[in-house]
Amino acid sequence: MGNSSERNNLEHQHQPSWRYFLHGMVSRLGLRLGTHMGIGVGIVALGMPVLALSTSVGMEGIDARRLHEAPFNLTGKKIAIGQVEIGRPGQFGIDKIANENRVVRVWRIFELDGPAIADTSVDGHAANVASVMISHDKMFRGVAPDAVLYSAAVGSFDEFTGQPEECLAAQHVALQNSGDVRATNFSFGEPLSRDERPNARLDGDALLTLCIDWSSRAHKLLYVIAGNQGRGGIPIPTDNFNGINVAYSTRVDGKFVRLDPANLTSEPRRPVEESNVGARRSINLVAPGSDIEMFEASGAPTVSSGTSFAAPHVVATVALLQEFGDRQFRVGASNWSLDSREPLVMKSVILNSADKLQDPGDGSLLGMSRTLLDESGKDWTQSDAYSDPKIPLHVELGTGHLNAFRAYEQLAGGQWAPGMIPTIGWSYVTSAESNIQDYVFEQTLEGGSYVNATLSWERMVELNSADEYYDLGERFTGQPLGNLDLYLMPADADDVRQSVWSSISEEDSLEHIFIPIPADGQYKLRVVQQSSGETIPYSLAWWAKGVQ
Repeated sequence: MGNSSERNNLEHQHQPSWRYFLHGMVSRLGLRLGTHMGIGVGIVALGMPVLALSTSVGMEGIDARRLHEAPFNLTGKKIAIGQVEIGRPGQFGIDKIANENRVVRVWRIFELDGPAIADTSVDGHAANVASVMISHDKMFRGVAPDAVLYSAAVGSFDEFTGQPEECLAAQHVALQNSGDVRATNFSFGEPLSRDERPNARLDGDALLTLCIDWSSRAHKLLYVIAGNQGRGGIPIPTDNFNGINVAYSTRVDGKFVRLDPANLTSEPRRPVEESNVGARRSINLVAPGSDIEMFEASGAPTVSSGTSFAAPHVVATVALLQEFGDRQFRVGASNWSLDSREPLVMKSVILNSADKLQDPGDGSLLGMSRTLLDESGKDWTQSDAYSDPKIPLHVELGTGHLNAFRAYEQLAGGQWAPGMIPTIGWSYVTSAESNIQDYVFEQTLEGGSYVNATLSWERMVELNSADEYYDLGERFTGQPLGNLDLYLMPADADDVRQSVWSSISEEDSLEHIFIPIPADGQYKLRVVQQSSGETIPYSLAWWAKGVQ
């Protein structure tokens, strides 16, 4: 697990070690990379193999570099994203250490909900995370180099800060850019031992977890959380409902295709008290996180591993998708609206476009670019999520591996209302006259090919305050989670007992189907709201293959 090396590295930085997701700080070269700024430079100078930001952003990783080039030209330009950590990256003109950093330029920095103090709270870990998102280095270019990054430090290294302060910082970042921040990265968290509740559990009711679920709705942004849970980890707020929790992959033969064994994400190995209450699983997605080449606050290169560095790949991918969505809206593209900005849409699109099994070249596996393996070397179809309709997520892999280019293709399929739909697209529904909504594929689907569909909705959380802003000392109240189910059915069927497959979890805020079509034919997806009352807003993304 590398825990001793992580602790040593953090002590060198005078940081509280239990807050950070720094797994595997000892590299496979046997060096303590990241502890001293000059080590990364030495690696490059010695001509040793390049370790990874160029790889993780390219085709071997999330395939975002293709989106940077023509004809796509997506770099996250003018899209605001956020970062909240104990410390913060340096900023040119404010912090002396950042004056030589020409490759990572943060837009604005804060201390809690106020302006940053020069040369205070500058942190190597936060600088590393920021560089994954916005680095302009020619070789190690970030996922969204032109995105506008707002970063807040929760507190100085020698002061105790907790969930209230972390919530305050998250809110402050969410309110930047005139309240138009599209996603925020959390590469840190809290242990249960520091939660003030008696007999604290991962039940979604920790203050920071409630804050994340509240803010995602109140401020309309997607929170991406480094998915560290279990064996003494820092699981709060990975028990959230409305964000995306990320595990990290490692490379095999140069490509990110397997869950790194240092992940602390496997429910069966976790202590009971550090597992989510009930059957709800913690991991939604996998992204590259092993031996990632990044930059320190000074601009010096370094290498490290962990979920800390997987999560920013996802946040920056949101920036690319949001730039595309805004462009589509500006040019008046058909089947498009500002609903593409909704965090639920981003969540469904990113999760539904994730890689599970490599396509053989005939499109039957929807153009997926890799077969992703769990810690034991098994793929998604060898899991209970593939065989049990009540389990939408693989225990270690979630819905699969982040693929930014496929996420672009998923979003580019356009917005569709219930009714007739093409083989790829998405929907966002906030009101309906019926609790049943059918999406009927216009095209005959090809037998033996797979259908992928992801349905997501939000938990409602109320802020107990006299105004709309969180202040220290205030509390949140989580509402019972609504229940939606998803069915794949013959187009002419009207009874869900006739469905080909279903996703009917009773505890999650998403449903996911990945199943082969039994035979050529006409099919539909059905969304059923099981709970009574007003329509629960939801987003549905789908991808199927029609008969050629």
